[in-house]
Amino acid sequence: MPLNIPNLLTWARIVLIPLVIGAYFLPLPVHEQNFIATTAFVVAAVTDWFDGWLARKLRQTSAFGEFLDPVADKLMVAAALVILVQLDRIGAVVAFIIVGREIAISALREWMARLGATRSVAVSFVGKLKTTAQMIAIPLLLYHDDLFCLPVAALGFWLVWIAALLTLWSMGYYLGKAWPEILSRTR
Repeated sequence: MPLNIPNLLTWARIVLIPLVIGAYFLPLPVHEQNFIATTAFVVAAVTDWFDGWLARKLRQTSAFGEFLDPVADKLMVAAALVILVQLDRIGAVVAFIIVGREIAISALREWMARLGATRSVAVSFVGKLKTTAQMIAIPLLLYHDDLFCLPVAALGFWLVWIAALLTLWSMGYYLGKAWPEILSRTR
């Protein structure tokens, strides 16, 4: 494992997961718990963008970094969704749609890589929209309190449902792209 700045940022994202979850077990008022969890999640989201940018800019890409980065992303999102279900801020169905899609598409990408057909399931525009929607919705739902007269919890609620719909759409897109390869391998 190359020890470089992009990989350290990815590891930092993983280390922030217990803070997002643990904030809600601290003996603090709920609004302070929300603030700590939201801040940790936002820092993690920023490092996600920043580590990829740095890896390309500094030419420090590595096979390990390419493996660890999406794992860190999925762990952070799954942890936040689980805590949001526990806090009754989202339903289990939404969390399952998002986490289930991540597992299914990760498995599909791994299988396609083994077949040498990685390009057919490369990240798409709808996948990027899905990620953007959920990375905005989750901090809104973690923060939960109104901010500058904005109904943060309501915005987060609608945006997470939009993210769930984009999640299903992107899963269909990736499965459609992989379908010819799947058919040719199962005959």
